[in-house]
Amino acid sequence: PQQRHAVLLGSLPLDIRIREDADGGHPSVIADPASKVSQAYREIARRTAARLSLQARNKAIAFPNIVIQDT
Repeated sequence: PQQRHAVLLGSLPLDIRIREDADGGHPSVIADPASKVSQAYREIARRTAARLSLQARNKAIAFPNIVIQDT
């Protein structure tokens, strides 16, 4: 079987403000855009976008066939 390796795109600190912001309906990136937590979220988003853009160019990675049936 082919092995798959997970790529670490980033990590977030154990910071209570993440939970408090999320529970309050204000993502950390909005609540405090200049914070280290917000910077970490943005870096993870950039890395995710970069990986996805490379994956989209690789035609060897096929999307699954999606079939909709009325049963």
